[in-house]
Amino acid sequence: LAVKDPTAVERANLLNMAKLSIKGLIESALSFGRTLDSDYPPLQQFFVVMEHCLKHGLKVRKSFLSYNKTIWGPLELVEKLYPEAEEIAASVRDLPGLKTPLGRARAWLRLALMQKKMADYLRCLIIQRDLLSEFYEYHALMMEEEGAVIVGLLVGLNVIDANLCVKGEDLDSQVGVIDFSMYLKSDDDIGGKERNVQIAAILDQKNYVEELNRQLNSTVSSLHARVDSLEKSNTKLIEELAIAKNNIIKLQEENHQLRSENTLILMKTQHHLEATKVDVEAELQTYKHSRQGLDEMYNEARRQLREESQLRQDMENELVVQVSMKHEIELAMKLLEKDIHEKQDTLIGLRQQLDEVKAINMEMYQKLQVSEDAMKEKNEIIGRLEDKTNQINATMKQLEQRLQQAEKAQMEAEAEDEKLKQEYVNKSESLQKEFSQKEKQLLQLETDLKIEKEWRQTLEDDLQKEKETVSHLRTETQEIINLKKEFLKLQEKNKQLKRICQDQEAALQELASKLSESKLKIEDIKEANKALQGQVWLKDKEATHCKLCEKEFSLSKRKHHCRNCGEIFCNACSDNELPLPSSPKPVRVCDSCHAILIQRCSSNVP
Repeated sequence: LAVKDPTAVERANLLNMAKLSIKGLIESALSFGRTLDSDYPPLQQFFVVMEHCLKHGLKVRKSFLSYNKTIWGPLELVEKLYPEAEEIAASVRDLPGLKTPLGRARAWLRLALMQKKMADYLRCLIIQRDLLSEFYEYHALMMEEEGAVIVGLLVGLNVIDANLCVKGEDLDSQVGVIDFSMYLKSDDDIGGKERNVQIAAILDQKNYVEELNRQLNSTVSSLHARVDSLEKSNTKLIEELAIAKNNIIKLQEENHQLRSENTLILMKTQHHLEATKVDVEAELQTYKHSRQGLDEMYNEARRQLREESQLRQDMENELVVQVSMKHEIELAMKLLEKDIHEKQDTLIGLRQQLDEVKAINMEMYQKLQVSEDAMKEKNEIIGRLEDKTNQINATMKQLEQRLQQAEKAQMEAEAEDEKLKQEYVNKSESLQKEFSQKEKQLLQLETDLKIEKEWRQTLEDDLQKEKETVSHLRTETQEIINLKKEFLKLQEKNKQLKRICQDQEAALQELASKLSESKLKIEDIKEANKALQGQVWLKDKEATHCKLCEKEFSLSKRKHHCRNCGEIFCNACSDNELPLPSSPKPVRVCDSCHAILIQRCSSNVP
């Protein structure tokens, strides 16, 4: 059996007790009446159960004198989360008879119940679990789902109207003990179910009316706010209209003044125009009389102006020349002063540069000595490598001479050796190129002594490259040695393969000879069988003459019989002989069918 968590059992028990207390309180309130006093036992038990629920899983707070464990801390957070709870918190703090935090928490619960907002306050508190974690353990009822269930059950308490007097009660010294006898069923409860149903319907109607009143109050408050805003905007518009009317009146007065001034100005301008016309006519007449004398005066003045202008131009040219000479002299003086100052600065800088160059020369001379030593060592290494390359070339030539006698299987190894040769030659050429580049760098070091920092970096880079090349050369030599070993192994394998091939070829030749002998024997036997099948030897009495020469047989002319065609010849006519590998002597052959002839010894035996 699985062991249950004790904290989970405690939460379940507290949830069940809260359900029973809330249900009993609502049912008793429906039967007793709508308004409840502080002396009502189910209501007192409800507050006790709520205290136990809120105390479950509380963290122990260290105070100055002792350890403290109260529920006033989390309830005090509600005023920060829910602004409407500020009135309850302020009234609880102002109560004179309360001295302990537990008494303040009890008073807060009673005031919240009277306001019918206990569920709303606790719901805001449960949502903020990060803040609750400062006061409760992680397994507390308020931190788990049971707390949300209890908050949902508290919504049903909005049916009850409570009229509690908190000011005179001694809330600090009350003992919170749950009375379980109140929640046991009796016979009277079973009889009053119908009445409870009727009262529940009435209370449901009451709750509906209260909800409607709340919604209407909220709409009325919003409408009041809108009316206030409209009144303010209306007053602002009225003030703006009054200001606009005043501005319009002022503008009309200014318009009348401007029009009157315009008429006066028109009258004055007309009188002035008439006077000016008379004056203009008189001036025209005088102008015509004086124009002739003015022309003469104009010509003389024009001639004088030309003379004076020429004189003035000459003077201006002389002034320009003098001014330019003066500027040139001043510029020359300034340039001389600048040259003197610059030369002094350059002399000082050159002295400093000489000192620096001397120090750099000493350092570079030391570095050159070190680099020369290193180059000597590198030359020795390169000489050794060249000797090794010569040895390798000699060995490669010998290998090439040997490989020319090998078969097609060794041609692939020769190709690989040639590739290795080419790679080695390329690497030697790259080393020679790097060596020439390093010699050029040494020459540049002797010439470019001024740039010290850059050459230090280049020298360090060159040294690193040389180290890398030396390491590469070492690895390459090791690779060449390994390749030599592999080549020797391949030669040995090739020799072994050659031996195996020769042995196999000899075995094949022997097998071929044996097979040819066996085939010939089989053919001879087959021919003999064919010749003997279906043929009958002639008797000596019947075979008296040869088929070719038609001479009689005698002791000198012996009879020879053909296997294939069955003809009988004499030894003089059957001179065709054919060597056979199976017989040491040549065999006589028939002239017509070229089959083997058999000498006939007697009349019955062939």
